Amino acid sequence: MPKEQVGRSVPRVESEAKVTGTVEYIHNFELPGMLHAKLARSIVPHARITGIDVSAALAVPGVRRVITAEDVATVTAVDYMGPAFLDQPVLAIDKVHFVGEPVACVIADTPRAAAEAAELVVIDYEELPAVFDEVEAAGPDAPVVHDRVEAAASFADLKGLGDVRDTNVALHYKLRRGDAEAALEDAAHVFEHTFRSTPNVHATMEPFVAVGEIGDRGDITVHAAMQNPSIMQVELARLFDIPENKIRMRTAFLGGGFGAKLYVKLEPLAAVCAMLMRRPVRIALTMEEQFVTLTRHGSTITLRTGVDADGRILARACDVTWNTGAYADIGPRVAQKSGFTAAGPYDIEHVSIDSKCVYTNMPPAGAYRGFGIPQLSWAYECQADLIARELGIDPLDFRDRNALRNGRPHATGTTMQGIATEVVLASLREQMGWDTELEDRGEGTIKRGRGVGFGLKAVITPSTSVATVTLSGDGSVQVACGTTDMGQASVSAYAQIVAEVLGLQTEDVVVHHPDTRFTTYDMGTLGSRSLWHNGNALIQASNEVRAELLASASDQLGVDVDELELSGGGVVAKDGTRRSLAEIMLGRFGMQAGNIIGRGEYTPTYDKPDPETGQSDNVAAFWMVGACGVEVSVDTESGKTTIDRLVVIGDSGRPINPDIVRAQFSGAAIMQIGMARTEELLHEQGQLTTTGLAYYKVPGILDVPRDLESVVVDLPLDGDAPFGAKGVGETGSFAVAPAVANAIHDAVGARVTTLPMTDERIWAAINDASADRSAG
Repeated sequence: MPKEQVGRSVPRVESEAKVTGTVEYIHNFELPGMLHAKLARSIVPHARITGIDVSAALAVPGVRRVITAEDVATVTAVDYMGPAFLDQPVLAIDKVHFVGEPVACVIADTPRAAAEAAELVVIDYEELPAVFDEVEAAGPDAPVVHDRVEAAASFADLKGLGDVRDTNVALHYKLRRGDAEAALEDAAHVFEHTFRSTPNVHATMEPFVAVGEIGDRGDITVHAAMQNPSIMQVELARLFDIPENKIRMRTAFLGGGFGAKLYVKLEPLAAVCAMLMRRPVRIALTMEEQFVTLTRHGSTITLRTGVDADGRILARACDVTWNTGAYADIGPRVAQKSGFTAAGPYDIEHVSIDSKCVYTNMPPAGAYRGFGIPQLSWAYECQADLIARELGIDPLDFRDRNALRNGRPHATGTTMQGIATEVVLASLREQMGWDTELEDRGEGTIKRGRGVGFGLKAVITPSTSVATVTLSGDGSVQVACGTTDMGQASVSAYAQIVAEVLGLQTEDVVVHHPDTRFTTYDMGTLGSRSLWHNGNALIQASNEVRAELLASASDQLGVDVDELELSGGGVVAKDGTRRSLAEIMLGRFGMQAGNIIGRGEYTPTYDKPDPETGQSDNVAAFWMVGACGVEVSVDTESGKTTIDRLVVIGDSGRPINPDIVRAQFSGAAIMQIGMARTEELLHEQGQLTTTGLAYYKVPGILDVPRDLESVVVDLPLDGDAPFGAKGVGETGSFAVAPAVANAIHDAVGARVTTLPMTDERIWAAINDASADRSAG
């Protein structure tokens, strides 16, 4: 009998194509007669555009045209786009709102000519007051970035958004459970701390790229590196006021996404350029341009926490301010969906959360791996250690004492199910050898310490996925769905799921890249939702194919359906009679012909939270729990810090492919090392000074801890979980930064409260702590 497919570490189905260089990336895509476009960008953070002179640009040999917002308006039906607010133009209209905003687009025969000409576009400005800090921007006297923006109402969970006028606060999400202020007043101990994190850039190895073309019937096709073709199709249909079936969005494997490629970036402009030129047009950004296209939200988080004499958390008040930059992108969802977890993975009776998404004159911020949870856990897990140390409680014991468990209500009012907090924390204790002292505490100026942290995330809910599974006349199987594989191995996992239902081998199943001409709707490859949502849709679709196959086999073999099974690429009866799938199809259609097509769709149940209290009986389809433990060495003379050991632990339900799950955990953790230690976007009056990888330090191979462990907590789930599994793409990102901070504190008694924890900040914290001790 063939082995089960689900639960096995089968190799990625695209592995050979990737290592031989034959896999498709849109960055390498070309069309005959294709033109190339480059952008002329704003050099000021906030200003009215008083003039645009393109004469010098047009004089560059090979330049075909320079387009501005005025040209865009000749082919579009509306001026503004956006998933949460309709605030973002294709090219700047009348004003610019951040340094780097696209103002004009040069179209030429070659990328070199377009780039040369873009530098020659002269833009005149009347500068306006600008604001860059999120807390300042939320204040009543701050310069207003947008006089008015219209709510988009594109998604069910954001339909409560209203138009925004005369304020930078795009969304103020509130959660109220119990009476936090009264409980804080009565608590034996109250702790208040503020934590900050700076923006980060996704730095995908494949930069943003889109190729637009117009068909012979006037339909629009955009080939792009994007994470949600279905949503992009809807957005472009609205932009041009044409039916969705006139818009085709196509993608391939992505060279990284991490949330950067979710919502409108280059796709509308590529379509506009193709419409104006009546030829294919390619727009590809450089790595440096990525840095002013989309970032992770910078944040300021203040926590006030009340604790009783036994170290049990009684109340927490959270004030969270997110810097969403000049355009909202999906920032309001970050403020809401991640905001409601700001109190952490703890069982707290009294909770107050204020989570604000705020416009500034910084580059736009949007989805980033973890979707706000790494910023939040940075705050609540650093404070957890500070509280434990102040009260003389072991930090891991403090977490275990207060951890949220199944059957208990979350701060939203939703009763927790399917979270493995107890097992994750127990595994963290075991893997770190926590109950024994750290043997090597360093010597001389080198001090060593260890720290832990853990975090909780809810999957984005509600959302919808649709999938089809098609069996061909020769017995081969193909899958059509809207998930983009950007390295998370969704193609392999989906093939395993379908193969499991249909009794095939994983390599027998072909999963197509999203192409809205023939693949089905999906809300997007984001927030660890894909395996759960598309997994359910694929199981439904596969079961439809299975039922029809078994019915046909029953007729052909004269055997009851209950006596048949699918196995080894065929139908097998209890008496041992076997027919291949191709033979069953031949018997059904009389020749090698026809298809059996199964269709599945999945939208989880959801109760919309109360707008005033944030309370909901059912706020998420599932929850993720991730933990991290680290050991560090710190040089007290220089602040130079090395992460010697990192253990990342995650609750995966039943892993579809254990090796891939482990790789997801370690990949997310390594990415967060950059956020924790080295990645920082530095600006002077809105002008980025750390552009490109020469100045912005992402983790390299020498930054990876010499001892790196990924631990999968395998606890199959019930209910809607596909084969007992849940999404894991972000789980490893939750708690790296606070675990590092807590380890540094353990080593040298100094606390850093702003990310990243550079050696310079660590050195300054050591000196501050030394001065405080001397003063005391």
